[in-house]
Amino acid sequence: MSARPPKALQAYGVLPGADEVVELGDLGTWRPKLVATDLDGTLLDATGEVSPRTRAALAACWDAGIPVVGVTGRGPRLLDSVRAALDGRGIAVLAQGGFVVDLERDEVLRTVALPRTQAAAVIERIETVTGELVLAVEDAAQQGEVHARLRVQHGFDWPYPEGAELLSREEVLPAEAVLKVFLRSPGIGQDELLARARSVVDPADAELTHAGLGFIEVLPPGITKASGLAIALERYGVDLGDVLVFGDMPNDLPMLTAVADAGGRAIAVANAHPAVHAVVHGTTSGHRADGVARYLEAVLDV
Repeated sequence: MSARPPKALQAYGVLPGADEVVELGDLGTWRPKLVATDLDGTLLDATGEVSPRTRAALAACWDAGIPVVGVTGRGPRLLDSVRAALDGRGIAVLAQGGFVVDLERDEVLRTVALPRTQAAAVIERIETVTGELVLAVEDAAQQGEVHARLRVQHGFDWPYPEGAELLSREEVLPAEAVLKVFLRSPGIGQDELLARARSVVDPADAELTHAGLGFIEVLPPGITKASGLAIALERYGVDLGDVLVFGDMPNDLPMLTAVADAGGRAIAVANAHPAVHAVVHGTTSGHRADGVARYLEAVLDV
């Protein structure tokens, strides 16, 4: 493990409501057996950190015997930042479900890749309805390398100040498999881009989503936050119906809907995407107003 300090990444793509305080009212007597939460735009503040109030609420969960699972789109190269956010406790789901790790045992529980030829075919199919796109790629061969450099095509405009290897379009895809591909359009917004891509890509070939960052992601088929969370639940012996889950963006929808459909409790932060607000049981305060902490305090009565 590198001795470098973990990196906090500034929040991007956050919708209005980040500072909104929501009155929760009476939440009843239901208590979860596990808490799952998205990180960026949900658990973390605007600077990419866990506030003292939120950290105390997470600790209260653990003290009550309730595990906390962080479920994020961040790739394995950002594992140190995820570990720091979760105090190195429990299981973390990264890469939208494609990389799952037990933080306390340093044990990788899942790693899934998309063959290069399949990724290239999916990109080509999407471009028939979007025009030429700009790419960035998580190289599957570097999944175990914390601080690995992201492969980024010139002109992608990657939002985070992390190490990147700038390449031509022909060089961006590595020789072997990819963990995921990011696709940006110079003239199509992320919601429309995702809709067009889904109209031509069979879920059996690739999973498509976006995290509110201005581009869409291409993942191995079946890889979602719900599938990653399922690994953590099996490890803890907890059913979906006993989960309290928080999220803000379309990439959170699979785990939010899975929990809601099973009878658990799915909660959006105030700054969530409209598609998220449409499927959840309730809303808590925005991520800059400690929304997750406020809800946990009310549920745990702390």
